[in-house]
Amino acid sequence: MKTRKFGLLGKEIDYSFSRGYFSEKFKAEDLNATYENFDFQNIELVTTLLNPSAQISGINITIPYKESIIPYLDELQEDAVNIGAVNTVKFEDGKSIGHNTDFYGFTKALKPHLKAHHKKALILGTGGASKAIAYSLKKLGINYVFVSRNPDFNEMSYHNLDEDIVRDYTLIINCTPLGTHPNIQQKPQIPYEGISEKHIMFDLIYNPSETAFLKQGKSIGATIVNGLKMLEYQAEKSWEIWNS
Repeated sequence: MKTRKFGLLGKEIDYSFSRGYFSEKFKAEDLNATYENFDFQNIELVTTLLNPSAQISGINITIPYKESIIPYLDELQEDAVNIGAVNTVKFEDGKSIGHNTDFYGFTKALKPHLKAHHKKALILGTGGASKAIAYSLKKLGINYVFVSRNPDFNEMSYHNLDEDIVRDYTLIINCTPLGTHPNIQQKPQIPYEGISEKHIMFDLIYNPSETAFLKQGKSIGATIVNGLKMLEYQAEKSWEIWNS
């Protein structure tokens, strides 16, 4: 049987979760498949992967190409259209089809922690991942506001955040890279004094497992969630899409 080839497209992705996860999965389940990193310095190189001659069975997409890959794809699935970002590409009938499984992974990881008072969320950061988070929150009926260093007309500035606003928004999601290994002392600059035991603090980062952002919340009694479960769920959803 022919070996199926999968991989992750991104930039400077030696740290990546996906290669280790899928390589272990293929070994554990005795699957004739490989998973490698496609570490490209610019998005134009993606054409080498999308060409049928490359014989790639499926691709995951990470920073910084979740949005810039879209013009290179033949079709987008509905969730990817609504989100405006792609993290999974399936090849079907000679076409490349963009999907987004980030929102699925986030929703499944967040749901067990939600309580009735979690009605408002702050999304820290405005990159491709934050779009999937916003889409998930919308589907869950949770109002949200983006917080940005360079806010657009419908976004909030970090400078405008105060203790009362943080107290009012009991779900805070870090979609920035602040706190990622090796810069583990960094964290988003928000008024942590407004956080209480009613808060959920969700960090998309998984390495380290407790970022400075999460440690701060934990010390106050907030519920903390890192990005590992989200990544596992989105990876399994990718696998399901590639095999459907």
